[in-house]
Amino acid sequence: MNIAKEHKVNEQIRVRQIRLIGAEGEQVGIIDTRDAMNMAREAGMDLVMVSPQAVPPVCRLLDYGRFRYEQQQNEKENRKRARAQEVKAIKFRVKIDGNDFKTKTGHVRRFLEEGHKVKVTIMFRGRERTHPELGERILVRVAETLADIGAPEGTPSMMGMDMNMIMTPKAAPAPKKERTDDAQAEGAPTTAAAPAEAAAKADVADAPAAAPSEAASA
Repeated sequence: MNIAKEHKVNEQIRVRQIRLIGAEGEQVGIIDTRDAMNMAREAGMDLVMVSPQAVPPVCRLLDYGRFRYEQQQNEKENRKRARAQEVKAIKFRVKIDGNDFKTKTGHVRRFLEEGHKVKVTIMFRGRERTHPELGERILVRVAETLADIGAPEGTPSMMGMDMNMIMTPKAAPAPKKERTDDAQAEGAPTTAAAPAEAAAKADVADAPAAAPSEAASA
């Protein structure tokens, strides 16, 4: 249930009867406001008017302090998500010099690092409009310069005297999982092979040497 930021609580509720909703969302029914206040006090909660336009007004038992805290946290997260989804804008001229290109591309990089999409606009003047390839060349250069952190979202498009391209930040690469077990397996002999090799060496050491006559006859 959506509750307005500003609403009447406890003694601020001056109507004679209300429709009460319990702390678990259950429908209690239409009761006197005085009885609802007593129920709220016994439960250690607040009586909050959530729908003042209804007849009778609808109230609910809530921990108002906790509710306000959670509402503020939700609003903060919503603002953060709205900022993260914001599309920034950077404009380039067709006849842009090297230093200006570097500066503006640096701004685009910073926005991409912050997680924003960036609208890169090439502004044409006068007869420059008849040479759209000049704008495309700059946009390709921007995309190549920022290929490590962003990528174009679709192809450039003309709108009036401007050519636009949306740069989208690339997702951060997932950390590589260390494969220590495999490395140890490759660098060390298996436990089954080691005892077998040791036993073979012991058999050779304990075997008696062949007699000279046997060696000569062989």
